[in-house]
Amino acid sequence: MKLLRDIARLMVGQPPYEVYLAHMARHHPEAAPMTRVEFFRNREAARFSGAGGGKCC
Repeated sequence: MKLLRDIARLMVGQPPYEVYLAHMARHHPEAAPMTRVEFFRNREAARFSGAGGGKCC
């Protein structure tokens, strides 16, 4: 079931929040990560605005 959920999220441009948290901990430990809601809104803005959505790497 988790695999299907992850696939569906990727299809609509929503990477898993847990992957984002791991990335932030590994590559940006000094920065506070976005909350789940902020992350969702950021990814939605990136998908629909075409502005890149604040990708860091």
